[in-house]
Amino acid sequence: MSELTYREAVRAALADELEADPRVVTFGEDIAAAGGAFKVTEGLLEQFGPRRVLDTPISEQAIIGTAIGASIKGLHPVVELMFADFAAVCFDQIANQLAKYRYMTGGQVDVPVTIRMANGASLGFGAQHSQTVESWFLNVTGLVLVAPSTPQDAYSLLRASIQSPDPVLVFEHKGLYNARGPVERIAPAEPLGRAAILRRGDDVTIVATQLMAARALAAADELAARGVEAEVIDLRTLAPMDVDTVLESLGRTRSLVVVQEGPLAGGWASTLVTRVVTAGALLAAPPAVVASQETPVPYATNLETAWLPSVERIVDAASRPAEVA
Repeated sequence: MSELTYREAVRAALADELEADPRVVTFGEDIAAAGGAFKVTEGLLEQFGPRRVLDTPISEQAIIGTAIGASIKGLHPVVELMFADFAAVCFDQIANQLAKYRYMTGGQVDVPVTIRMANGASLGFGAQHSQTVESWFLNVTGLVLVAPSTPQDAYSLLRASIQSPDPVLVFEHKGLYNARGPVERIAPAEPLGRAAILRRGDDVTIVATQLMAARALAAADELAARGVEAEVIDLRTLAPMDVDTVLESLGRTRSLVVVQEGPLAGGWASTLVTRVVTAGALLAAPPAVVASQETPVPYATNLETAWLPSVERIVDAASRPAEVA
C-alpha cells in the first residue's frame, strides 16, 4: 500500500488496466503528449506507446463516436472529456447511442466504454467549467455513474469501470485531484454499486459524495463536539444507487441529511430522498437536503465558496433533525 494523490490514483488505475488487458486503449484531447489538462495521464504515452494512448481532435462528438465504434469491434476504450461540462456537446451520443446500444441489439452487442471527466466546482473555473453534471444522466437508463471521493476509490472504482461490460461515466472531482490517501493496487477491483460508510454514528445519517463527503466528515467532527454522533455515507455510485445501506443506517438514526454539490432541482439527492420515503423508512423528522444555490456556478472565489454547501450548513441541517429525534 502506498500514499498517492487522487490524480496519481487515477493514473495508476489506467496504467494497471493498460498493462493487464491489451484491449484497453485510452484517448482524448491532449491526454497523450501533454499528459492531460490536469496531468492525470502524464507518462502513459511513454509507457504504452501511441497505439494505446492517443490524442484526438477537439471534438467531443468524435471522441465518443470513436469509442462506441471501437467497443463494438472488441476494444475497451477509456476516453476523457476534459471538463464534465463538455458532455453537453456529445449528449446525444452518450444518452441515445452508448446507453441504448445493447438494448437496441437485443443484448447481442456490449459497449464497454468508460468515460472519464473532470467534475465540480471549488477551483474558480466559472459557470461553464465547474458544474457537477452527474444529475444530467440520472434519467438515462443503461449508464453506470461513478463518483469516487478518495484516492483508493479513484483507483478501485476506475479499474472496476474499465472491466465492466457496461458503459460507465466516471466523474473525477477536480477539487480532489491533490488530495492524498493510502491506495492498495490490487485486483479484483472494488465492485460498482456499493456505498461506503465513512464514519459510524447513531444520531443522524449524512449522505454525500466527492468533495461533499469530505465536508460531511468535517461536519461530523463538529457535531460530535456537540454530542451528536453522525453516520457518514459516501454513495460512490449514483447509478446503481445503494439505497439499502442508507435504509439500514436510517433504521438506527431515523434522521437523514443529504448533501449535494449542485442545485437541488432534478438532482440525485431528490432521487435518494424519494426512494427512502417510498421504501417506508420511519423518520423522526423530514429529510433535509443541503444543496448549492439555484444559480450558475459563480466565477468570483468568494461567491463560489458561498455557492457550495459548507460545513456550517451541514452541521445546521444535521443538528435540527437530531434535536427533534
